[in-house]
Amino acid sequence: MKNLFDRIPLKMIIYVYWLLLVYLIAALGWWYFELDQQNDQMLAYQQEQILKGFGGETSMEEAQDAHDRNAKQFIGEGMTFLIFTVLGAIFVYGAVSRQIRYHLQQKNFMLAVTHELKTPIAVTKLTLETLKRHQLSEEKQQKLLGDAINETERLDMLCNNILLSSQMESGGYQSNKQEFNCSLMVLGAVGSFAKRYPIRKFELNVPADIICYGEEFLVRLVLNNLIENAIKYTVADSSITVGLVENKEEIVIAVADRGQGIQDKDKSKVFEKFYRLEDERVRKTKGTGLGLYLSNKIVQDHKGSLTLIDNQPQGCVFKIALPKHEA
Repeated sequence: MKNLFDRIPLKMIIYVYWLLLVYLIAALGWWYFELDQQNDQMLAYQQEQILKGFGGETSMEEAQDAHDRNAKQFIGEGMTFLIFTVLGAIFVYGAVSRQIRYHLQQKNFMLAVTHELKTPIAVTKLTLETLKRHQLSEEKQQKLLGDAINETERLDMLCNNILLSSQMESGGYQSNKQEFNCSLMVLGAVGSFAKRYPIRKFELNVPADIICYGEEFLVRLVLNNLIENAIKYTVADSSITVGLVENKEEIVIAVADRGQGIQDKDKSKVFEKFYRLEDERVRKTKGTGLGLYLSNKIVQDHKGSLTLIDNQPQGCVFKIALPKHEA
C-alpha cells in the first residue's frame, strides 16, 4: 500500500483533496436548500391548517415567527459549519503541504549527502592509489595532493554542518562565546580558501584588530559556508570580495560574489533547511541545502542577523551582523 501511494503524483492528490472539499461545500449548500424548502412547506401547511380552523391556539404571526427563527438557525449553523470547514481545510492543506515539501527536501538531502560523502572519499582514495603505483613528477604530486586536501576539507565542512545542525536543533550544543579578534579570523578563513583555490581571486577589505563577541569556531564556520557558496556559484575569472566593517554596536562581515544572483522570490527560502534553488545550474553544483540554514541558525543564536542583498551589477552579497559585546 505504501508503494502504491508513493507512485501517486502529488498534483493528483491535491486535485482529489480540493475536489472533496468542493463536494463537501456543495453538499452543505444542498443541505441548506433542502431544510429551507422543508421550512417553507411547514409554514405553508401551518397557515393552511390555521385558515381551516385546525391550527389550535397557533396564530399566523406565531407560525411566521417560528419559520423565521428556523431560517436564521439554518443560516447560522450552515455558516458556522462552512467557516470551520474552510479554515480546517486550509490548515490541513498547509500542514500537509509543508510536510510533503519537507519530506521531499529531506529525501533530496539524503541523496545529496550520499554523493557529497562519496566524492571526497573516492578522490582521496584515487589520489593515494595513484601516488602509490606511479612515479610522478613533483608538480603532478602537488596537484593531486592539493585536490585531495580540497576534498577532505569539503568533507570536514559537510560533517561539521550535519553534526552542528543536529546538535543545535536538539539543544545539545553548548557554545563558548567570548570576545575574539574578528579581523584575524576573517583573514585566516580567506587565506585558507586562497591556498585551496589558487586560481581564485579574492578581494579583501579588512581593518586590523576589530573585536567581536561570539564563538570563533562557529562564526568562522558561517564565513566558510558563505565563501564556499561564492566559489561554487561564481565563474573562475570573477573575484570574490570579503569585507569587515565596524559600527557602533555591531560588526558586519560581507561576502560578495559576481555570480548569477538569486531571484527575489528565493531570497527568503535559501535559509530554509534542505532548500536548494530550482535553477538547473544550481542543481548541478555540489551542495546539500544545509549550509545557509545552519549559518542563519548560528547567527541568530549569536543575537545577530544574516541577510542577502543583490550585488551590482550582478551577484549576491551575504552580510553577517554580530554584536561587538555580550548582550
